[in-house]
Amino acid sequence: MYLDARTLPDQSRIDADLAIIGGGVAGITLARTLRGRGIRICVVESGGLAFDADTQALYDGENTGIVYPLVGNRLRYLGGSSNHWGGYCRPLDAIDFEARDWVPHSGWPFTIETLAPYYGPASEIVEISPMRFDDKAYWEAGTGQSLPDLPSGRMALRFVHFSPPTRFGQRYGDELGDDDNVSVLLNANVTRIGATAMGQHVEVLDIATLNGRHHQVRARHYVLATGGLENARMLLLSNDVVPAGLGNQHDLVGRYFMEHPHLSDFGEIVVGDIERVPLIYRRRLRVEQRDGGATFIASDGYLREQRLLNAAFMAGEAGKYRRDKPPEWLHPHAQEHQDMLRAAYKFIGVPRVTPDSPLPDKIGEWLGLGCACEQAPNPDSRVTLADETDALGLRKIRLNWQLTQQDRRSVVAHVRALAMEIGALGMGRMRMNIDDPDSWPELVAGGAHHMGTTRMHDDPRRGVVDRNGKVHGIDNLHIAGSSVFPTSGAANPTLTIVAMTLRLADHLKSLGL
Repeated sequence: MYLDARTLPDQSRIDADLAIIGGGVAGITLARTLRGRGIRICVVESGGLAFDADTQALYDGENTGIVYPLVGNRLRYLGGSSNHWGGYCRPLDAIDFEARDWVPHSGWPFTIETLAPYYGPASEIVEISPMRFDDKAYWEAGTGQSLPDLPSGRMALRFVHFSPPTRFGQRYGDELGDDDNVSVLLNANVTRIGATAMGQHVEVLDIATLNGRHHQVRARHYVLATGGLENARMLLLSNDVVPAGLGNQHDLVGRYFMEHPHLSDFGEIVVGDIERVPLIYRRRLRVEQRDGGATFIASDGYLREQRLLNAAFMAGEAGKYRRDKPPEWLHPHAQEHQDMLRAAYKFIGVPRVTPDSPLPDKIGEWLGLGCACEQAPNPDSRVTLADETDALGLRKIRLNWQLTQQDRRSVVAHVRALAMEIGALGMGRMRMNIDDPDSWPELVAGGAHHMGTTRMHDDPRRGVVDRNGKVHGIDNLHIAGSSVFPTSGAANPTLTIVAMTLRLADHLKSLGL
């Protein structure tokens, strides 16, 4: 059932067996998975059923590192950031789980085999099932085109599935709203996770609304699922019993913030004969009611040999060029593209004239590139609390996002490897726009992928939660979402968030929920 905290009598109390803080991808997945077991579940959601500017403003904060949009790339209403999610889905790679001696602080408490059984059910939840991430033969049959292997072994071909994308609040909200054992408490902001005197057991959530009402939620078990930034902030704010914040006995809460640096204008591919490039390499295609696209990832062997972080690239059609006409595009390198096509046509082919493309003066096209790069876990890249407070009187977030030379050099190495692969395939040539391999450009964008701030490790001196997501030192508080990721890999995190949440649900069942 839905409840609006703004209209409940002041000082109301809700009792449950499980309280889930956050109604986004992780929170909704957990509630759906555990509903129907005869337990009372309360999902505490800061927003309502639609966007509200005053609630969204609670995400505001300050940057002390790389400038980062703290408000705009998250959404604070039922469904969370799935409400503007692009739908990119791919599992993490096996190497992402390993403790790699060239990646400081790397290593998950388990291998990909532990998580593998959950990726299938997760793919059904995000509506991309069955999975075909590595099945080249499937995509060849579905597209009717041969897909050449990448020749050097530096990179490997994988496939991204695109969720519709699933808007979790819209898609699954009715299931929760129609269940008498599930209370979805809307417009309810947790202001404190209240623990016992030694901070070893959570006994209450204090709730406040923007119209001035205050309530409590009490449960046997609690799961914090407010996202990769707010999970850390919520623990740090809950400092009335443990001055450093809950779970922060070793000063780890908020550290190791990771993103996927998304660089623009790092390179483009120029192609004389676009037909040499399979469609799925340059477009999103639909096969059996499923949208997919090719992605080029670093191979395990190349990562180990060169001691690099992970990376993934996708290409997309961007523009055409004519032999005797100036470029029509505003791209800063358009003239260089045209000059390359004129000079290199003997090597990269010339456009074919067909009934569908009767353009004898066309000399080629260019493909834009996007990349997602792994960031090395860095304890100095972190979330802390600002001095300024929000509309609820809570200290705002302060983010110090930092990238290192290791991150940058890995990106540069992978861009160069991709350029060599494109040339070796005989499809075209790549223009690289990297001036300084050791320095980041003035503006670096992220993918709105917030990871690592409550990282997972079996040793409480090296992680905030254990392998099951339980906060070290607290017997009934777990954390869901990508804040527990020890490393980021180069795959968008949503599919793995769902898989990890399903695994957490199994663990909670073993505790009697």
